[in-house]
Amino acid sequence: MKPPNEANPMSLTPAPGVVRVLFEGHEIADSDDVLVLQEANYPPVYYLPRVHVRTAFLRKTDKTTHCPYKGQASYFTIYRDRQVIEDAVWSYEAPYPALSPIAGRLAFYPEHAEFQLGDLTPAQTETLDVGEVIRHTDSGSGNSQADHWPPNVAMPDPEREERDVDQPYRDIGPP
Repeated sequence: MKPPNEANPMSLTPAPGVVRVLFEGHEIADSDDVLVLQEANYPPVYYLPRVHVRTAFLRKTDKTTHCPYKGQASYFTIYRDRQVIEDAVWSYEAPYPALSPIAGRLAFYPEHAEFQLGDLTPAQTETLDVGEVIRHTDSGSGNSQADHWPPNVAMPDPEREERDVDQPYRDIGPP
C-alpha cells in the first residue's frame, strides 16, 4: 500500500451537478453523487454509487487487478443491445484507507462509455414543468395545444379571380 505522494498525486472531489453515463446512446447511469478521482496526469475518473447504475446490464467477471495506491479492483462486463464489452467497468470493493470514499462505487472506461456532465440535480429535474420543456403541437384531436404564431405568408385575396388549379402560380412571377 502506497499513500498518494508527490510522484503520484491524487485528489478526490465531488462532481458538480449530475453525471450521466451513456453506453451506445443509452443511459446506463445517472447520479448527482459522483466522486471524481484525479490521479497524477491521468484523465479524471468518475466513481458512481452502485444504486445509481443500471446494474442489470453488468455482469461481474473473474478479472482483478491491483493498484498500489487504491487496492484490488474487480471488473464487470456490459451486456446491452447485443453488445458485449468485457471488463468495461471496475470497482474497488475495499480500497486502501486514503481512498475509502470510492468503496463499492463503479467507474467506466471512457473508451466504452460517454459521460455527460450536467448542471441539474435529479431533484431539480423532478420539479420541471413538462409543458415548459416540451411543446405539444397536436394532441391527436387536430387542435394545436400551443399558441399559434402569426402567418409568414399572405392569404389569397378573395376578390381576385380564381386561379387555374393545374397551374396556380401562372402569371404571378416576374416576366
